[in-house]
Amino acid sequence: MSKADAFNSRQRVVGRWALGLMVALTLIVYQPIARASGANDDQDKNQETAKPKTSKEEKRRQKALREEMETPYKKWLTDEVPYIITDAERAAFKKLTTDDEREAFIEDFWERRNPNPGSPENEYKEEYYRRIAYANEHYASGIPGWKTDRGRIYIMYGPPDEIDSHPSSGSYERPESEGGGETSTYPFEQWRYRYIDGIGNNIILEFVDTTMTGEYHLTMDPGEKDALLHVPGAGLTMAEQMGMAGQGSKMDRFNRTDGMTVGSPMGGQEPESMNEFTRLDLYAKIFQPPPVKFKDLKAVVTSRISSDMLPFGERTDFIRVTDETVLTPITIQIKYSDLQFQDKDGVMHAVMDIFGELTSLGGHIVHTFEQGMVLDVPEHEFQFDQSHRALYQENVPLKPGRYKLSLVLKDDNSGHMGSEEIGITVPNFSEDKGLMASSLILADQIMPLPTNLVGTGEFTIGGTKVRPSVDDVFTPDQTLGIYMQVYNLSLDEKTKKPSLDVRYEIAKDGKTLLDQPEDPKNLKSASQQYTIVKKMALKSVPPGKYTVQIRITDNLKKQTVNQSATFQVL
Repeated sequence: MSKADAFNSRQRVVGRWALGLMVALTLIVYQPIARASGANDDQDKNQETAKPKTSKEEKRRQKALREEMETPYKKWLTDEVPYIITDAERAAFKKLTTDDEREAFIEDFWERRNPNPGSPENEYKEEYYRRIAYANEHYASGIPGWKTDRGRIYIMYGPPDEIDSHPSSGSYERPESEGGGETSTYPFEQWRYRYIDGIGNNIILEFVDTTMTGEYHLTMDPGEKDALLHVPGAGLTMAEQMGMAGQGSKMDRFNRTDGMTVGSPMGGQEPESMNEFTRLDLYAKIFQPPPVKFKDLKAVVTSRISSDMLPFGERTDFIRVTDETVLTPITIQIKYSDLQFQDKDGVMHAVMDIFGELTSLGGHIVHTFEQGMVLDVPEHEFQFDQSHRALYQENVPLKPGRYKLSLVLKDDNSGHMGSEEIGITVPNFSEDKGLMASSLILADQIMPLPTNLVGTGEFTIGGTKVRPSVDDVFTPDQTLGIYMQVYNLSLDEKTKKPSLDVRYEIAKDGKTLLDQPEDPKNLKSASQQYTIVKKMALKSVPPGKYTVQIRITDNLKKQTVNQSATFQVL
Protein backbone atom coordinates (compact mmCIF):
# COMPACT_ATOMS: atom_id res chain seq x y z
CA MET A 1 0.00 0.00 0.00
CA SER A 2 1.43 3.46 -0.97
CA LYS A 3 1.86 6.29 1.53
CA ALA A 4 -0.94 8.18 -0.20
CA ASP A 5 -3.36 5.26 0.16
CA ALA A 6 -2.42 4.80 3.80
CA PHE A 7 -2.98 8.49 4.45
CA ASN A 8 -6.38 8.44 2.76
CA SER A 9 -7.42 5.35 4.77
CA ARG A 10 -6.46 7.04 8.05
CA GLN A 11 -8.39 10.11 6.97
CA ARG A 12 -11.54 8.02 6.35
CA VAL A 13 -11.27 6.39 9.80
CA VAL A 14 -10.78 9.72 11.52
CA GLY A 15 -13.66 11.15 9.53
CA ARG A 16 -16.03 8.35 10.62
CA TRP A 17 -14.89 8.75 14.26
CA ALA A 18 -15.48 12.49 14.12
CA LEU A 19 -18.94 12.02 12.63
CA GLY A 20 -19.83 9.53 15.37
CA LEU A 21 -18.64 11.95 18.04
CA MET A 22 -20.80 14.75 16.63
CA VAL A 23 -23.90 12.52 16.64
CA ALA A 24 -23.24 11.45 20.22
CA LEU A 25 -22.84 15.06 21.36
CA THR A 26 -26.05 16.01 19.59
CA LEU A 27 -27.94 13.21 21.36
CA ILE A 28 -26.52 14.21 24.74
CA VAL A 29 -27.73 17.75 24.22
CA TYR A 30 -31.12 16.69 22.85
CA GLN A 31 -32.07 13.92 25.31
CA PRO A 32 -32.58 16.11 28.41
CA ILE A 33 -34.85 18.36 26.37
CA ALA A 34 -36.73 15.31 25.07
CA ARG A 35 -37.07 13.85 28.55
CA ALA A 36 -38.28 17.16 29.90
CA SER A 37 -40.68 18.09 27.17
CA GLY A 38 -41.87 14.69 25.87
CA ALA A 39 -41.66 12.33 28.84
CA ASN A 40 -45.39 12.37 29.39
CA ASP A 41 -46.10 11.81 25.72
CA ASP A 42 -43.70 8.86 25.56
CA GLN A 43 -45.17 7.40 28.71
CA ASP A 44 -48.66 7.65 27.29
CA LYS A 45 -47.51 6.09 24.04
CA ASN A 46 -45.80 3.25 25.89
CA GLN A 47 -48.96 2.63 27.91
CA GLU A 48 -51.08 2.71 24.78
CA THR A 49 -48.73 0.25 23.11
CA ALA A 50 -48.62 -2.07 26.15
CA LYS A 51 -52.37 -2.27 26.56
CA PRO A 52 -53.09 -3.94 23.23
CA LYS A 53 -50.26 -6.45 23.82
CA THR A 54 -51.59 -7.37 27.25
CA SER A 55 -55.10 -7.57 25.84
CA LYS A 56 -54.01 -9.85 23.00
CA GLU A 57 -52.11 -12.12 25.36
CA GLU A 58 -55.11 -12.34 27.65
CA LYS A 59 -57.38 -13.14 24.72
CA ARG A 60 -55.03 -15.88 23.58
CA ARG A 61 -54.90 -17.29 27.10
CA GLN A 62 -58.68 -17.26 27.40
CA LYS A 63 -59.05 -18.83 23.97
CA ALA A 64 -56.61 -21.61 24.89
CA LEU A 65 -58.49 -22.17 28.15
CA ARG A 66 -61.82 -22.37 26.31
CA GLU A 67 -60.42 -24.85 23.82
CA GLU A 68 -59.02 -26.96 26.62
CA MET A 69 -62.33 -26.97 28.45
CA GLU A 70 -64.27 -27.78 25.29
CA THR A 71 -62.07 -30.69 24.26
CA PRO A 72 -64.13 -33.46 25.95
CA TYR A 73 -67.29 -32.11 24.39
CA LYS A 74 -65.68 -31.78 20.97
CA LYS A 75 -64.61 -35.42 21.27
CA TRP A 76 -68.17 -36.35 22.22
CA LEU A 77 -69.33 -34.65 19.02
CA THR A 78 -66.62 -36.04 16.72
CA ASP A 79 -65.72 -39.39 18.30
CA GLU A 80 -68.83 -40.51 20.17
CA VAL A 81 -71.98 -39.65 18.24
CA PRO A 82 -70.90 -38.48 14.76
CA TYR A 83 -73.01 -41.15 13.05
CA ILE A 84 -76.31 -40.50 14.83
CA ILE A 85 -76.39 -36.78 15.58
CA THR A 86 -78.53 -34.78 13.16
CA ASP A 87 -77.36 -31.62 11.41
CA ALA A 88 -79.79 -29.52 13.44
CA GLU A 89 -78.53 -31.02 16.71
CA ARG A 90 -74.92 -30.51 15.69
CA ALA A 91 -75.56 -26.84 14.85
CA ALA A 92 -77.38 -26.30 18.15
CA PHE A 93 -74.60 -27.96 20.15
CA LYS A 94 -71.93 -25.75 18.57
CA LYS A 95 -73.80 -22.63 19.70
CA LEU A 96 -73.67 -23.61 23.39
CA THR A 97 -71.25 -21.60 25.52
CA THR A 98 -71.12 -23.27 28.95
CA ASP A 99 -70.39 -26.79 30.16
CA ASP A 100 -73.70 -26.89 32.04
CA GLU A 101 -75.55 -26.21 28.78
CA ARG A 102 -73.54 -28.92 27.02
CA GLU A 103 -74.21 -31.45 29.78
CA ALA A 104 -77.93 -30.70 29.63
CA PHE A 105 -77.86 -31.02 25.84
CA ILE A 106 -76.18 -34.45 26.04
CA GLU A 107 -78.75 -35.67 28.56
CA ASP A 108 -81.59 -34.49 26.32
CA PHE A 109 -79.85 -35.98 23.26
CA TRP A 110 -80.01 -39.48 24.72
CA GLU A 111 -83.46 -38.98 26.23
CA ARG A 112 -84.84 -38.08 22.78
CA ARG A 113 -83.72 -41.53 21.65
CA ASN A 114 -84.92 -43.41 24.71
CA PRO A 115 -87.43 -46.07 23.58
CA ASN A 116 -89.08 -45.73 26.99
CA PRO A 117 -89.06 -41.98 27.64
CA GLY A 118 -88.83 -41.21 31.30
CA SER A 119 -87.31 -44.58 32.14
CA PRO A 120 -83.98 -44.38 34.01
CA GLU A 121 -82.67 -47.09 31.70
CA ASN A 122 -81.95 -46.08 28.12
CA GLU A 123 -81.67 -49.22 26.01
CA TYR A 124 -80.79 -47.20 22.92
CA LYS A 125 -77.76 -45.60 24.57
CA GLU A 126 -76.55 -48.85 26.11
CA GLU A 127 -76.94 -50.71 22.81
CA TYR A 128 -75.15 -47.92 20.94
CA TYR A 129 -72.05 -48.15 23.12
CA ARG A 130 -72.14 -51.94 23.06
CA ARG A 131 -72.00 -51.74 19.27
CA ILE A 132 -69.00 -49.40 19.41
CA ALA A 133 -67.22 -51.87 21.70
CA TYR A 134 -68.00 -54.71 19.29
CA ALA A 135 -66.82 -52.70 16.28
CA ASN A 136 -63.54 -51.85 18.01
CA GLU A 137 -63.01 -55.50 18.84
CA HIS A 138 -63.80 -56.92 15.39
CA TYR A 139 -63.17 -54.31 12.70
CA ALA A 140 -59.98 -52.49 13.76
CA SER A 141 -57.35 -52.38 11.00
CA GLY A 142 -54.77 -49.68 11.52
CA ILE A 143 -57.56 -47.41 12.75
CA PRO A 144 -60.09 -48.02 15.55
CA GLY A 145 -62.94 -50.29 14.49
CA TRP A 146 -65.59 -47.62 15.02
CA LYS A 147 -63.95 -45.45 12.35
CA THR A 148 -64.07 -48.14 9.64
CA ASP A 149 -66.93 -48.48 7.18
CA ARG A 150 -67.98 -51.84 8.58
CA GLY A 151 -67.85 -50.43 12.09
CA ARG A 152 -69.92 -47.42 11.11
CA ILE A 153 -72.64 -49.52 9.46
CA TYR A 154 -72.70 -51.95 12.39
CA ILE A 155 -73.01 -49.11 14.90
CA MET A 156 -75.82 -47.43 12.97
CA TYR A 157 -77.86 -50.49 11.98
CA GLY A 158 -76.67 -53.38 14.14
CA PRO A 159 -75.62 -56.83 12.91
CA PRO A 160 -76.76 -57.71 9.37
CA ASP A 161 -79.23 -60.54 8.85
CA GLU A 162 -76.76 -62.32 6.56
CA ILE A 163 -73.02 -62.03 5.91
CA ASP A 164 -71.35 -63.54 2.84
CA SER A 165 -67.67 -63.36 3.84
CA HIS A 166 -64.65 -63.99 1.64
CA PRO A 167 -61.71 -63.17 3.96
CA SER A 168 -59.08 -64.74 1.70
CA SER A 169 -58.42 -63.64 -1.87
CA GLY A 170 -59.02 -66.44 -4.32
CA SER A 171 -61.28 -67.89 -6.97
CA TYR A 172 -64.77 -66.44 -7.18
CA GLU A 173 -67.71 -67.42 -9.38
CA ARG A 174 -69.59 -64.26 -10.28
CA PRO A 175 -73.39 -64.18 -10.10
CA GLU A 176 -75.23 -63.66 -13.38
CA SER A 177 -76.04 -60.08 -12.37
CA GLU A 178 -72.29 -59.34 -12.54
CA GLY A 179 -71.77 -61.16 -15.84
CA GLY A 180 -70.93 -64.65 -14.61
CA GLY A 181 -67.57 -66.27 -15.21
CA GLU A 182 -64.73 -66.97 -12.83
CA THR A 183 -62.15 -64.51 -11.49
CA SER A 184 -59.95 -63.88 -8.46
CA THR A 185 -60.94 -61.33 -5.86
CA TYR A 186 -59.60 -59.24 -3.05
CA PRO A 187 -61.04 -60.07 0.39
CA PHE A 188 -64.65 -58.82 0.55
CA GLU A 189 -67.89 -59.14 2.47
CA GLN A 190 -71.51 -58.69 1.49
CA TRP A 191 -73.91 -57.67 4.24
CA ARG A 192 -77.64 -58.13 3.75
CA TYR A 193 -80.30 -56.39 5.82
CA ARG A 194 -83.85 -57.59 5.27
CA TYR A 195 -85.17 -54.17 6.20
CA ILE A 196 -83.76 -50.81 7.31
CA ASP A 197 -86.24 -48.21 8.46
CA GLY A 198 -86.30 -45.22 6.11
CA ILE A 199 -84.20 -46.99 3.45
CA GLY A 200 -86.06 -50.09 2.30
CA ASN A 201 -86.06 -53.86 1.98
CA ASN A 202 -83.30 -56.29 1.01
CA ILE A 203 -80.40 -53.87 1.45
CA ILE A 204 -77.08 -55.35 0.27
CA LEU A 205 -73.82 -53.60 1.13
CA GLU A 206 -70.42 -54.70 -0.13
CA PHE A 207 -67.10 -54.06 1.62
CA VAL A 208 -63.78 -54.65 -0.16
CA ASP A 209 -60.21 -54.87 1.15
CA THR A 210 -58.22 -53.82 -1.92
CA THR A 211 -55.06 -53.13 0.12
CA MET A 212 -55.01 -56.62 1.69
CA THR A 213 -54.45 -55.04 5.13
CA GLY A 214 -57.84 -55.74 6.71
CA GLU A 215 -59.06 -52.25 5.76
CA TYR A 216 -62.49 -53.02 4.26
CA HIS A 217 -64.29 -50.05 2.73
CA LEU A 218 -67.84 -49.74 1.49
CA THR A 219 -67.96 -49.71 -2.30
CA MET A 220 -70.56 -48.69 -4.84
CA ASP A 221 -68.82 -50.72 -7.54
CA PRO A 222 -69.23 -54.53 -7.36
CA GLY A 223 -66.36 -54.77 -9.84
CA GLU A 224 -63.89 -53.28 -7.36
CA LYS A 225 -63.35 -56.64 -5.65
CA ASP A 226 -62.10 -58.15 -8.95
CA ALA A 227 -58.33 -58.58 -8.47
CA LEU A 228 -57.91 -59.33 -12.20
CA LEU A 229 -59.81 -56.26 -13.36
CA HIS A 230 -56.73 -54.61 -14.87
CA VAL A 231 -55.13 -57.81 -16.18
CA PRO A 232 -55.82 -58.14 -19.93
CA GLY A 233 -57.55 -61.36 -20.93
CA ALA A 234 -57.90 -62.65 -17.35
CA GLY A 235 -61.01 -63.08 -15.23
CA LEU A 236 -63.39 -62.65 -18.15
CA THR A 237 -67.15 -62.68 -17.75
CA MET A 238 -69.22 -65.21 -19.68
CA ALA A 239 -70.28 -62.52 -22.16
CA GLU A 240 -66.66 -61.50 -22.71
CA GLN A 241 -65.58 -65.09 -23.23
CA MET A 242 -68.32 -65.49 -25.87
CA GLY A 243 -67.38 -62.25 -27.60
CA MET A 244 -70.74 -60.69 -26.81
CA ALA A 245 -69.41 -57.59 -25.04
CA GLY A 246 -68.11 -55.18 -27.63
CA GLN A 247 -65.37 -57.04 -29.49
CA GLY A 248 -64.88 -59.58 -26.69
CA SER A 249 -62.72 -57.13 -24.75
CA LYS A 250 -62.80 -56.09 -21.11
CA MET A 251 -62.59 -52.46 -22.23
CA ASP A 252 -66.37 -52.18 -22.14
CA ARG A 253 -66.23 -52.29 -18.36
CA PHE A 254 -64.15 -49.11 -18.24
CA ASN A 255 -66.43 -47.27 -20.65
CA ARG A 256 -69.51 -47.44 -18.43
CA THR A 257 -71.01 -44.10 -17.41
CA ASP A 258 -72.46 -45.25 -14.08
CA GLY A 259 -69.18 -45.52 -12.17
CA MET A 260 -69.11 -49.34 -12.13
CA THR A 261 -66.50 -51.67 -13.62
CA VAL A 262 -68.59 -54.80 -13.41
CA GLY A 263 -69.39 -56.87 -16.50
CA SER A 264 -72.73 -56.79 -18.28
CA PRO A 265 -75.31 -59.11 -16.71
CA MET A 266 -76.28 -62.38 -18.38
CA GLY A 267 -79.40 -61.73 -20.44
CA GLY A 268 -78.62 -58.02 -20.66
CA GLN A 269 -81.19 -56.91 -18.05
CA GLU A 270 -79.68 -55.43 -14.90
CA PRO A 271 -81.53 -55.94 -11.61
CA GLU A 272 -83.02 -52.87 -9.95
CA SER A 273 -80.35 -52.98 -7.22
CA MET A 274 -77.68 -52.36 -9.89
CA ASN A 275 -79.43 -49.34 -11.29
CA GLU A 276 -77.23 -46.26 -11.07
CA PHE A 277 -79.83 -44.03 -9.41
CA THR A 278 -80.97 -46.77 -7.03
CA ARG A 279 -77.40 -47.22 -5.83
CA LEU A 280 -76.79 -43.47 -5.51
CA ASP A 281 -79.98 -43.13 -3.47
CA LEU A 282 -78.94 -46.04 -1.22
CA TYR A 283 -75.47 -44.69 -0.54
CA ALA A 284 -76.82 -41.20 0.08
CA LYS A 285 -79.25 -42.53 2.70
CA ILE A 286 -77.10 -45.20 4.34
CA PHE A 287 -74.80 -42.67 6.02
CA GLN A 288 -77.54 -40.26 7.13
CA PRO A 289 -78.18 -40.17 10.88
CA PRO A 290 -81.26 -42.23 11.79
CA PRO A 291 -84.34 -40.13 12.52
CA VAL A 292 -85.11 -39.21 16.12
CA LYS A 293 -88.41 -40.83 17.02
CA PHE A 294 -88.82 -39.90 20.65
CA LYS A 295 -89.78 -36.49 22.01
CA ASP A 296 -88.00 -34.64 24.79
CA LEU A 297 -88.91 -35.98 28.20
CA LYS A 298 -86.96 -35.88 31.44
CA ALA A 299 -87.45 -38.54 34.08
CA VAL A 300 -87.37 -37.62 37.72
CA VAL A 301 -86.27 -40.62 39.78
CA THR A 302 -86.22 -40.39 43.56
CA SER A 303 -85.00 -43.01 45.99
CA ARG A 304 -84.49 -43.40 49.67
CA ILE A 305 -81.53 -45.49 50.65
CA SER A 306 -81.74 -47.48 53.85
CA SER A 307 -79.91 -50.50 55.10
CA ASP A 308 -80.60 -53.68 57.01
CA MET A 309 -79.11 -57.15 57.14
CA LEU A 310 -79.00 -58.28 53.52
CA PRO A 311 -75.38 -58.90 52.49
CA PHE A 312 -74.36 -58.85 48.84
CA GLY A 313 -71.24 -58.50 46.75
CA GLU A 314 -70.45 -56.19 43.85
CA ARG A 315 -67.68 -55.41 41.40
CA THR A 316 -67.05 -52.90 38.63
CA ASP A 317 -64.97 -53.45 35.51
CA PHE A 318 -63.77 -51.06 32.83
CA ILE A 319 -63.74 -51.71 29.06
CA ARG A 320 -62.76 -48.98 26.60
CA VAL A 321 -65.31 -47.96 23.98
CA THR A 322 -63.78 -44.66 22.78
CA ASP A 323 -61.24 -42.20 24.18
CA GLU A 324 -64.04 -40.47 26.05
CA THR A 325 -66.31 -43.39 26.94
CA VAL A 326 -65.65 -46.46 29.06
CA LEU A 327 -68.13 -49.33 29.30
CA THR A 328 -68.52 -50.02 33.03
CA PRO A 329 -70.22 -53.32 33.86
CA ILE A 330 -71.58 -53.26 37.43
CA THR A 331 -72.07 -56.84 38.63
CA ILE A 332 -74.09 -57.64 41.77
CA GLN A 333 -74.10 -61.04 43.49
CA ILE A 334 -76.21 -62.39 46.34
CA LYS A 335 -76.25 -65.89 47.82
CA TYR A 336 -79.46 -67.91 47.82
CA SER A 337 -78.82 -68.66 51.50
CA ASP A 338 -79.18 -64.94 52.31
CA LEU A 339 -82.65 -64.72 50.73
CA GLN A 340 -85.98 -65.91 52.10
CA PHE A 341 -87.73 -68.36 49.79
CA GLN A 342 -91.42 -69.27 50.02
CA ASP A 343 -92.95 -72.54 48.91
CA LYS A 344 -95.52 -71.96 46.16
CA ASP A 345 -97.01 -75.19 44.87
CA GLY A 346 -93.75 -77.10 45.09
CA VAL A 347 -91.60 -74.24 43.82
CA MET A 348 -89.36 -72.24 46.13
CA HIS A 349 -89.94 -68.61 45.22
CA ALA A 350 -87.95 -65.44 46.03
CA VAL A 351 -88.00 -61.89 44.68
CA MET A 352 -85.14 -59.43 44.94
CA ASP A 353 -85.38 -55.75 44.00
CA ILE A 354 -82.24 -53.90 42.91
CA PHE A 355 -81.74 -50.16 42.73
CA GLY A 356 -78.57 -48.38 41.69
CA GLU A 357 -77.57 -44.77 41.22
CA LEU A 358 -74.36 -43.26 39.86
CA THR A 359 -73.54 -39.65 40.68
CA SER A 360 -70.66 -37.39 39.73
CA LEU A 361 -68.50 -35.71 42.37
CA GLY A 362 -70.63 -32.62 41.91
CA GLY A 363 -73.77 -34.56 42.89
CA HIS A 364 -75.15 -34.79 39.34
CA ILE A 365 -77.08 -38.03 38.72
CA VAL A 366 -75.36 -39.76 35.81
CA HIS A 367 -77.27 -43.04 35.64
CA THR A 368 -79.91 -44.97 37.58
CA PHE A 369 -81.27 -48.47 37.22
CA GLU A 370 -83.96 -50.59 38.81
CA GLN A 371 -84.51 -54.30 38.36
CA GLY A 372 -86.65 -56.99 39.91
CA MET A 373 -85.22 -60.53 39.95
CA VAL A 374 -87.51 -63.53 40.37
CA LEU A 375 -85.83 -66.73 41.55
CA ASP A 376 -87.79 -70.00 41.27
CA VAL A 377 -86.26 -73.34 42.25
CA PRO A 378 -88.09 -76.70 42.36
CA GLU A 379 -88.52 -77.80 45.96
CA HIS A 380 -86.67 -81.10 45.51
CA GLU A 381 -83.63 -79.23 44.12
CA PHE A 382 -83.69 -76.37 46.57
CA GLN A 383 -81.51 -78.01 49.23
CA PHE A 384 -78.75 -78.39 46.67
CA ASP A 385 -79.06 -74.80 45.47
CA GLN A 386 -78.39 -73.09 48.80
CA SER A 387 -74.78 -72.49 47.77
CA HIS A 388 -75.81 -70.96 44.45
CA ARG A 389 -75.66 -67.25 43.74
CA ALA A 390 -77.94 -64.85 41.89
CA LEU A 391 -76.16 -62.42 39.59
CA TYR A 392 -77.27 -59.19 37.94
CA GLN A 393 -75.27 -56.87 35.71
CA GLU A 394 -75.84 -53.32 34.49
CA ASN A 395 -73.62 -52.01 31.66
CA VAL A 396 -73.12 -48.25 31.96
CA PRO A 397 -71.13 -46.10 29.49
CA LEU A 398 -69.22 -43.48 31.48
CA LYS A 399 -66.69 -40.75 30.86
CA PRO A 400 -63.31 -41.11 32.59
CA GLY A 401 -63.46 -39.65 36.08
CA ARG A 402 -64.61 -40.32 39.64
CA TYR A 403 -68.14 -41.32 40.63
CA LYS A 404 -70.15 -42.50 43.60
CA LEU A 405 -72.09 -45.72 43.19
CA SER A 406 -75.07 -46.24 45.52
CA LEU A 407 -76.68 -49.68 45.62
CA VAL A 408 -79.79 -50.88 47.44
CA LEU A 409 -81.10 -54.47 47.47
CA LYS A 410 -84.36 -55.62 49.03
CA ASP A 411 -85.68 -59.12 49.70
CA ASP A 412 -89.41 -58.79 49.08
CA ASN A 413 -90.32 -61.83 51.17
CA SER A 414 -88.43 -60.86 54.33
CA GLY A 415 -88.32 -57.11 53.86
CA HIS A 416 -84.61 -57.14 54.60
CA MET A 417 -82.56 -54.54 52.80
CA GLY A 418 -78.90 -53.96 52.19
CA SER A 419 -77.12 -50.90 50.85
CA GLU A 420 -73.64 -49.80 49.95
CA GLU A 421 -71.97 -46.63 48.70
CA ILE A 422 -68.60 -46.90 47.02
CA GLY A 423 -66.37 -44.60 45.02
CA ILE A 424 -65.22 -45.72 41.58
CA THR A 425 -62.59 -44.20 39.31
CA VAL A 426 -63.15 -44.74 35.60
CA PRO A 427 -59.74 -44.80 33.87
CA ASN A 428 -58.79 -42.80 30.80
CA PHE A 429 -57.71 -45.15 27.99
CA SER A 430 -56.91 -42.45 25.41
CA GLU A 431 -54.16 -43.13 22.89
CA ASP A 432 -51.76 -40.57 24.40
CA LYS A 433 -51.69 -42.59 27.63
CA GLY A 434 -49.52 -45.30 26.03
CA LEU A 435 -50.03 -49.05 26.39
CA MET A 436 -53.01 -49.79 28.65
CA ALA A 437 -55.29 -52.69 29.57
CA SER A 438 -58.89 -53.13 30.64
CA SER A 439 -59.89 -54.83 33.87
CA LEU A 440 -58.74 -58.43 34.15
CA ILE A 441 -62.00 -60.33 34.56
CA LEU A 442 -62.09 -63.82 36.05
CA ALA A 443 -65.36 -65.35 34.90
CA ASP A 444 -67.32 -68.48 35.78
CA GLN A 445 -68.89 -68.36 32.31
CA ILE A 446 -67.15 -67.22 29.13
CA MET A 447 -68.22 -68.10 25.60
CA PRO A 448 -68.68 -66.61 22.12
CA LEU A 449 -72.18 -65.42 21.31
CA PRO A 450 -74.19 -66.31 18.21
CA THR A 451 -74.56 -63.49 15.69
CA ASN A 452 -78.15 -62.69 16.65
CA LEU A 453 -77.18 -62.15 20.31
CA VAL A 454 -74.01 -60.12 19.82
CA GLY A 455 -74.01 -56.94 21.88
CA THR A 456 -77.26 -57.70 23.71
CA GLY A 457 -78.18 -58.82 27.19
CA GLU A 458 -76.34 -59.10 30.46
CA PHE A 459 -72.70 -60.14 30.74
CA THR A 460 -72.00 -59.17 27.13
CA ILE A 461 -68.77 -57.55 25.94
CA GLY A 462 -68.78 -57.24 22.17
CA GLY A 463 -69.25 -60.76 20.80
CA THR A 464 -68.41 -62.59 24.03
CA LYS A 465 -70.46 -63.53 27.07
CA VAL A 466 -68.34 -62.81 30.16
CA ARG A 467 -70.01 -63.50 33.52
CA PRO A 468 -67.65 -62.30 36.26
CA SER A 469 -67.18 -64.18 39.50
CA VAL A 470 -67.75 -61.37 42.00
CA ASP A 471 -65.91 -63.08 44.86
CA ASP A 472 -63.45 -64.92 42.57
CA VAL A 473 -64.31 -68.25 44.21
CA PHE A 474 -64.59 -71.36 42.03
CA THR A 475 -65.33 -75.04 42.49
CA PRO A 476 -63.45 -77.89 40.79
CA ASP A 477 -66.37 -78.61 38.45
CA GLN A 478 -66.22 -75.06 37.04
CA THR A 479 -64.09 -73.53 34.29
CA LEU A 480 -61.99 -70.46 34.99
CA GLY A 481 -62.52 -67.84 32.30
CA ILE A 482 -59.99 -65.06 31.69
CA TYR A 483 -60.93 -61.92 29.77
CA MET A 484 -58.93 -58.76 29.13
CA GLN A 485 -58.42 -56.17 26.40
CA VAL A 486 -55.16 -54.39 25.55
CA TYR A 487 -55.21 -50.89 24.04
CA ASN A 488 -52.96 -48.47 22.14
CA LEU A 489 -50.64 -51.00 20.55
CA SER A 490 -48.22 -49.50 18.02
CA LEU A 491 -48.52 -50.50 14.37
CA ASP A 492 -45.65 -51.17 12.03
CA GLU A 493 -45.65 -48.56 9.25
CA LYS A 494 -45.27 -51.19 6.53
CA THR A 495 -47.40 -54.10 7.73
CA LYS A 496 -49.95 -52.03 9.70
CA LYS A 497 -49.72 -54.76 12.33
CA PRO A 498 -48.47 -54.67 15.93
CA SER A 499 -45.60 -56.67 17.37
CA LEU A 500 -46.48 -57.93 20.83
CA ASP A 501 -45.78 -60.70 23.31
CA VAL A 502 -48.39 -62.02 25.73
CA ARG A 503 -47.44 -64.18 28.70
CA TYR A 504 -49.61 -65.95 31.29
CA GLU A 505 -48.44 -66.81 34.79
CA ILE A 506 -50.27 -68.66 37.56
CA ALA A 507 -48.71 -68.84 41.00
CA LYS A 508 -49.58 -70.31 44.40
CA ASP A 509 -47.91 -69.34 47.66
CA GLY A 510 -45.33 -67.35 45.73
CA LYS A 511 -44.34 -70.31 43.51
CA THR A 512 -44.92 -70.14 39.77
CA LEU A 513 -46.98 -73.10 38.59
CA LEU A 514 -47.50 -71.95 35.00
CA ASP A 515 -45.49 -69.59 32.80
CA GLN A 516 -46.73 -69.78 29.24
CA PRO A 517 -46.55 -67.48 26.18
CA GLU A 518 -49.51 -66.89 23.91
CA ASP A 519 -49.60 -68.91 20.70
CA PRO A 520 -48.26 -66.59 17.92
CA LYS A 521 -51.15 -67.73 15.70
CA ASN A 522 -53.62 -66.10 18.09
CA LEU A 523 -51.73 -62.78 17.92
CA LYS A 524 -52.36 -62.39 14.19
CA SER A 525 -55.80 -60.90 14.89
CA ALA A 526 -54.28 -58.05 16.90
CA SER A 527 -54.48 -54.47 15.73
CA GLN A 528 -54.30 -51.38 17.96
CA GLN A 529 -56.45 -53.45 20.29
CA TYR A 530 -56.06 -57.09 21.30
CA THR A 531 -58.58 -59.18 23.21
CA ILE A 532 -57.56 -62.05 25.48
CA VAL A 533 -60.12 -64.82 25.98
CA LYS A 534 -58.91 -67.92 27.83
CA LYS A 535 -60.53 -70.88 29.59
CA MET A 536 -58.98 -73.30 32.08
CA ALA A 537 -60.64 -76.38 33.54
CA LEU A 538 -60.25 -76.59 37.33
CA LYS A 539 -61.00 -80.29 37.72
CA SER A 540 -57.38 -81.20 38.42
CA VAL A 541 -56.44 -77.99 40.26
CA PRO A 542 -55.85 -78.57 44.01
CA PRO A 543 -57.84 -76.39 46.45
CA GLY A 544 -56.19 -73.16 47.49
CA LYS A 545 -55.60 -69.54 46.57
CA TYR A 546 -53.93 -68.64 43.29
CA THR A 547 -52.71 -65.55 41.47
CA VAL A 548 -53.02 -65.14 37.72
CA GLN A 549 -50.92 -62.51 35.99
CA ILE A 550 -50.97 -61.42 32.35
CA ARG A 551 -48.02 -59.49 30.96
CA ILE A 552 -48.23 -57.80 27.55
CA THR A 553 -45.22 -56.25 25.84
CA ASP A 554 -45.43 -53.89 22.86
CA ASN A 555 -42.16 -54.59 21.04
CA LEU A 556 -42.48 -51.44 18.94
CA LYS A 557 -43.15 -49.05 21.82
CA LYS A 558 -40.91 -50.99 24.22
CA GLN A 559 -43.70 -50.79 26.79
CA THR A 560 -45.13 -53.47 29.09
CA VAL A 561 -48.40 -53.63 30.99
CA ASN A 562 -49.31 -56.15 33.71
CA GLN A 563 -52.66 -57.11 35.16
CA SER A 564 -53.17 -59.61 37.96
CA ALA A 565 -56.02 -61.07 40.00
CA THR A 566 -56.42 -63.68 42.71
CA PHE A 567 -58.90 -66.56 42.83
CA GLN A 568 -59.71 -69.44 45.12
CA VAL A 569 -60.55 -73.04 44.29
CA LEU A 570 -62.67 -74.68 46.99
